[in-house]
Amino acid sequence: MDLRKIKKLIDLLEESNLAEIEIKEGEESVRLSRAPVGTFAQMAVQPQMIAAPAAAAAPAMPMQSPTEASTGGTAKPGNALPEGHVLRSPMVGTFYASASPDKPAFVSIGQQVKEGETLAIIEAMKMFNPIEADASGTIVAILGENGQPVEFDQPLFVIG
Repeated sequence: MDLRKIKKLIDLLEESNLAEIEIKEGEESVRLSRAPVGTFAQMAVQPQMIAAPAAAAAPAMPMQSPTEASTGGTAKPGNALPEGHVLRSPMVGTFYASASPDKPAFVSIGQQVKEGETLAIIEAMKMFNPIEADASGTIVAILGENGQPVEFDQPLFVIG
């Protein structure tokens, strides 16, 4: 299934009052679903549609451990995190402090948060993933920079 057909399906979904469309052509299938306003939309793609040759062509790069990656390879006493619970990135992606550039940040330093409250968004593979507080408390530090890439297990917030 080519990209033009998928774009036409997206347009059809937007113009109609349908909540979901699923199309199958042979072994390929695409499912599009519309999320209610205020939530994040997701598009499910079957494994047959993933281009494996492009991924196989990428050169293997040596990986640092999450601790080395977040400290630049060595622990520096001046880069110690503030006291409190550290919320780390669950994935690699781009960190966003607000839902859109014209909206205020989800949280600020000194703000009280509850477990499950959205603190930021990480965009990974064109999907926006809400990052929720896994503990209640006060935001002591915001370590992620808006619009900047983040690594897996990188400290993003400190909750006191």
